[in-house]
Order: sequence, then C-alpha cells, then structure tokens
Amino acid sequence: MKLKLDLHDIFNKGTEIDKALRGIIDEAIQKKASLVEIIPGKGSGQLKKKVLRFLDQKEIKQLYHRVEKDGDNWGRLFVHFRFDAPAGRRGRGR
Repeated sequence: MKLKLDLHDIFNKGTEIDKALRGIIDEAIQKKASLVEIIPGKGSGQLKKKVLRFLDQKEIKQLYHRVEKDGDNWGRLFVHFRFDAPAGRRGRGR
C-alpha cells in the first residue's frame, strides 16, 4: 500500500505542515503502508528541507525504515516502512 501527501496547499503554514506529516506517518503505521510519497514541490527547496528536518527527528526517525529522494523529480520524497519483522525480533541488539 502506498500513501501520498501533497504539501502544495499548505506550503506556508508551518504548524499545519508538521501536523500533516505526523498524520501521514501515523496513517502509514496504522494501515501498514510500505511507502509514503511526500510532495513538497520544487520551489526554492526550503519546504523539502523542512520535511527532511521533520523526518530526521529522533522520535520520527524510529518509525520508518528509510527516506529516498526521487532521482528523477527532486520535488518528491519517498518514506519507506518495514512491517515484516516479527514482534519478538524488533529492537534486537539494544
């Protein structure tokens, strides 16, 4: 399952951006989506930087597997999730 978040409509509303990002991350976890496509748009690149800073927060970073920047469209990011590990095996090596 793939979810999509287009930030074009709220690009200049900082708190709404954070709420939208957290919402799509939570939805991906709830629905066990393997991929979230986030579209900050091309613009000046500031919104993309904000999204990457959000995703890099410690409490957010532990929720997903990896972030991929689209090589063909730099106005798009992919956040990959992994739900295949059995519950007893998560967090090994801590």
